[in-house]
Amino acid sequence: MQPLLRIMRLRSVELAMPQAQAAAEFLQTPWGLMSAGSRKDTLFLRGTGTHPYILSVSEAAAPAVRAIEFSGASAEVAAVQARTHAAGVPVQLFSELDAPGGGAGFVVEGPEKQKYRFITEDAPVAELPPERDRPLQITHAVLNAVDVAACERFVNGALGFEVSDRTKMMTFVRCNRKHHALAYAHSDVSSLNHIAFEMNDSEGVMRGIGRMRDAGYDVVWGPGRHGPGNNVFAYFIAPFGGVIEYTAEVSEITDDYRVGSPEDWKWPPGRIDQWGISTKDTKRIPEAERRFRFG
Repeated sequence: MQPLLRIMRLRSVELAMPQAQAAAEFLQTPWGLMSAGSRKDTLFLRGTGTHPYILSVSEAAAPAVRAIEFSGASAEVAAVQARTHAAGVPVQLFSELDAPGGGAGFVVEGPEKQKYRFITEDAPVAELPPERDRPLQITHAVLNAVDVAACERFVNGALGFEVSDRTKMMTFVRCNRKHHALAYAHSDVSSLNHIAFEMNDSEGVMRGIGRMRDAGYDVVWGPGRHGPGNNVFAYFIAPFGGVIEYTAEVSEITDDYRVGSPEDWKWPPGRIDQWGISTKDTKRIPEAERRFRFG
């Protein structure tokens, strides 16, 4: 099987929840996204990058993850579909997505009911002028999984994604040169761990911390710099209950990158990131990481 063309990108995460309108308002102010329109009970939000939207929120009785969406040129989406066919994984085709930007593609289900959507995006939308207080795009989504090894086999064998690093807690996988688009965290549930929104730089992350504090939302982990991915981070719990992250400076992978193991990613006692200054709310975060389930 031919390797991916290296232009596949994580495009969006689609959430369902009660009071979706209130969630969308928070995600615009103070979080920094912009409205990209609506379809029936779904509201679409975008960053300043070249995706028509990067997050959607739909009205529903209970929180859920509807899809993790990737986009690429038609040839690359076709290559992923060929891989899924060769792996014997069924797909659901669609000719035109009813969302900003439209496009054809397919949906495939992961081993723990995760829905992955792949859509053609031969002509990305024009990017907006960069703003230091607005996210560019979603750079990764971390998913909790009961069987991380099975998820890794699926995304590698059926989707063609590659492993970047493995730690004691997570496996990080990529679909292009960025260190990871997805990560799978060992858990007893299948759920959305968090969504990471990429800022222009570390200054944008730090300004985001101040802006969120001004709005009454304290950082629950950070600021800090991760090991795998080397990215600067700050985590918050959104008013709708999920964990969201501002991040910047995610590393890019070269062809000679060696896949890291848990032995490569150990911290000295009392340290949970490279800088060693961050604190983590270990009471509130675990509950929020379990709120948005698959299925």
